[in-house]
Amino acid sequence: MTMNMNWMEEVKKREKALLQDLQTFLRIPSVRNEQTATKEAPLGKEVYEALCYMLKRGEEEGFVVKNVDGLAGHIEMGDGEEIVGVLCHVDVVPAGDGWTFDPFGATIVDGKIYARGALDDKGPTIAAFYAMKIVKELGLTLSKRVRMIIGTDEESDWQCVERYFQTESMPTLGFAPDADFPIIYAEKGIADFDLIQQPMNKQAHDCVLLSFQAGRRYNMVPDFAEAILQNGNDIKDRFLAFLRSHTLEGEAYVDGDTVKLYLQGVSAHGMEPNNGVNAGLWLVKFLANEALDPQANEFVRFVSQYFYGDTRGQHLGIAHTNEELGDLTINVGVLSYTSEHGGKIGINLRYPVTSDIAHTKEAIERAASRHHFTLTNFSHSSPHYVAKNHPLVQTLQRVYEEQTGERASLLAIGGGTYARSLQAGVAFGPLFPNRPDVAHQKDEYMFIDDLVKATAIYAQAIYELAK
Repeated sequence: MTMNMNWMEEVKKREKALLQDLQTFLRIPSVRNEQTATKEAPLGKEVYEALCYMLKRGEEEGFVVKNVDGLAGHIEMGDGEEIVGVLCHVDVVPAGDGWTFDPFGATIVDGKIYARGALDDKGPTIAAFYAMKIVKELGLTLSKRVRMIIGTDEESDWQCVERYFQTESMPTLGFAPDADFPIIYAEKGIADFDLIQQPMNKQAHDCVLLSFQAGRRYNMVPDFAEAILQNGNDIKDRFLAFLRSHTLEGEAYVDGDTVKLYLQGVSAHGMEPNNGVNAGLWLVKFLANEALDPQANEFVRFVSQYFYGDTRGQHLGIAHTNEELGDLTINVGVLSYTSEHGGKIGINLRYPVTSDIAHTKEAIERAASRHHFTLTNFSHSSPHYVAKNHPLVQTLQRVYEEQTGERASLLAIGGGTYARSLQAGVAFGPLFPNRPDVAHQKDEYMFIDDLVKATAIYAQAIYELAK
């Protein structure tokens, strides 16, 4: 059947409807928001609206749908004992600043659709949904069920899949359209944790750091940082000179005896902090050379000594690299400090399969304790790996090669996708080779041609895995 199936032609017939659905979907600002949370919508009404949108579209197309406590859901077709899983998510990271287009406007310009979530992960979610719709509408015979599992908390704590798999069955195999083509068969382990400063006795001091704030998410490089100081004589001039000498953007304001410093960085995904410019670490670097009160001094010097200019854990003595998965990486995603409570450092650490996380954690704890910091709120997800000769991997390789005419090489990444919540799961698209990865960045977009091509690939993949 599949040899004479023109999957691309089937997608093209539905392209207009696909884009309309995608625009409606992208216009829902589905950032996790505790302020609008209710019992029905535990992660906020915006995320819940996006989940309901997909489930409603599933119902309209005649699929079987299920809502699991407003945290997750699924859209399913076919019969059979075994399940092919397609893992998607409807939540997005905050838009951030500096967009050319409305981040929730879903503007189409020059063959691209611009919006937060266009690439991660609403574009590929709609592509996979239309892929299922095509297989269903063609009446193809399947021996397995196909189930799109929809999460609402992929960008934060993964409460969604955790809750989902408490009551729902684990697919036999599957893929997450939430990373890169061709196929990602291995992913680094990921740990999030805080380093909390122990409060110190207050001592009278001329220049006091009242507050410091940078970053919103552990898995994003902070693109903005601010510090408020009291009695910072001439600090404004030194700061502006610092910005000039490092070609950085920022501002300084004096208001009576307080000075406010702002520094602009460049956001990027936390899996490769070197792709961004960490505003928090640059501002800390500046403050580390100032004569501040003892508690602030300890905070900025600790952060500067161990994390400024070092995303690989060299200074902490935890650097590690592995041929397939590359380096251990550290992203300082959140920095906060108040003169009342001291400092907090929120870290996202990613490590290859050969790195021992217990030893790594101990080494960080040792370094932190020397500077009166305590490691807390440690959570981690182990590295994920599917054998290269697994039927899932081999089927997807063949499909990708048939659809693109290019070799389907296997990739190992530092990112963490929903694929790791399946025992046999890989990440599969939607970003094609040599396309810039604009996920989590301002003006995030997806090429419409790529979206169409991905839909054809997913349609064939779903059919081949479930037939």
